[in-house]
Amino acid sequence: MKNNSLKIMVLLFSFSAFAQQQLSKKEQQAYVINGKKITVYTTADSTNLRLAHTDNLVFTPAKQPLETEVCVFVEPSKTFQTFLGIGGAITDASAEVFAKLNKAKQQELLNAYYDKEKGIGYSLLRTTIHSSDFSSHSHTYIKEGDKELKTFSIEHDKQYRIPMIKEAIKTAGGKLLTYASPWSPPAFMKSNNDMLKGGTLLPEYYQTWANYYTKFIKAYEKEGVPIWGLTIQNEPMALQIWESCIYSAEAERDFLKNHLGPTMKKEGLADKKIIVWDHNRDLMTHRANTIFSDPEASKYAWGIGYHWYEKWSGGTQMFDNVRAVYEAFPSKNILFTEGCIEKFDAKKYQYWPNAERYGTDMINDFNNGTVGWTDWNILLDQNGGPNHVGNLCFAPIHADTNTGELIYTPSYYYLGHFSKFIRPNAKRVNSAVSRSSLLSTSFLNTDGKMVTVVMNQSDKKITYSLFVGSEKTVLEIPAHAIQTLIY
Repeated sequence: MKNNSLKIMVLLFSFSAFAQQQLSKKEQQAYVINGKKITVYTTADSTNLRLAHTDNLVFTPAKQPLETEVCVFVEPSKTFQTFLGIGGAITDASAEVFAKLNKAKQQELLNAYYDKEKGIGYSLLRTTIHSSDFSSHSHTYIKEGDKELKTFSIEHDKQYRIPMIKEAIKTAGGKLLTYASPWSPPAFMKSNNDMLKGGTLLPEYYQTWANYYTKFIKAYEKEGVPIWGLTIQNEPMALQIWESCIYSAEAERDFLKNHLGPTMKKEGLADKKIIVWDHNRDLMTHRANTIFSDPEASKYAWGIGYHWYEKWSGGTQMFDNVRAVYEAFPSKNILFTEGCIEKFDAKKYQYWPNAERYGTDMINDFNNGTVGWTDWNILLDQNGGPNHVGNLCFAPIHADTNTGELIYTPSYYYLGHFSKFIRPNAKRVNSAVSRSSLLSTSFLNTDGKMVTVVMNQSDKKITYSLFVGSEKTVLEIPAHAIQTLIY
């Protein structure tokens, strides 16, 4: 009888251990965290705190929150989209400025962005297919009029851009999801015979232009730069004074369906991700409806990209449009492909609202279904360029090419509160706040660590309670600050 009882106890213990092991593999399962440590990192205005380790706390059993209590609620059992990554663009401008730095400063910049320990661990990279406005001059990879693409060469990019990208990949540990975007086809392929000022792609050059993308991908990969994907056209509804090209929703749909998609497949590049739109949130639902509702076009599209420059939306950021696409097309991915602070002014390097723009947009974008987030230029000079049409902007880090020094703006640290701690393949989990003065988003990393980002938009420090399941802890966040909590 004793032997039988012992066997039963052993079996029950074994089953219990097996069940716990199985539960630990499921991201949807809630878990006991009472007594577990929470590590807190903070960046705050009017302080020296910049991604600083500011606290170690523990969870205790939670009770019903009071009506007067400011709270952040996290429910680990409710999961949403899988996180792709965060990064920025290496443009001709970034690469040209980088080349002017000495070796030590070059390595400092690379570590600052791409090293997970020394920096903020970027995992995404965007680049351009030939020139954009952030180039010293307009250029393509062919001689003008070469319909057969016989003169195709990326020799221009081998001078500055490709060497910098390869160093970035190396610093990131050998892997960096890289995607590319064109700003304009060559002039002869367009209705206005100009790379600048809009125009449209002429129908007789649809196939030539589709071939151009595949040549770009193969040429870059031959140089040791793997291309994960591409967007069809940067800002296809913007008539800019720089490189630009207009596509209606129907035109982009048909170019994808009849030319680019089939050509990518024919050239053995069907695994590359194709992203549509690549423009602002305001019109993204119409573009998604038009392309994703067409089965023949939709089968080639990995997802939709968007920017944050809503000039006509009354100053609002149109986050609901992101959610509308997420809800309507759950099988498609949503990627933030570009954002920067425009109208460069060197007096505003440390202007805090610039950083808060990043925090506000990133939290809302992720909470509405976005899988990844890509900043614009990772590096610009002390003038906000070079830019061949004077469209000077901010970057998270600037280089003073006269002194050789790097200038870190608050935006760099706000970006780091996400990119350093939320890692690729994490799952977003349910997160909400009880006061509008706070914003929050949460992700569960594949190593089991939860990451909650909290942002205080107000002029006062706030004491708040973090509720995770049935556990809680109490924290303080300074005025105009952002915190990352890891537990």
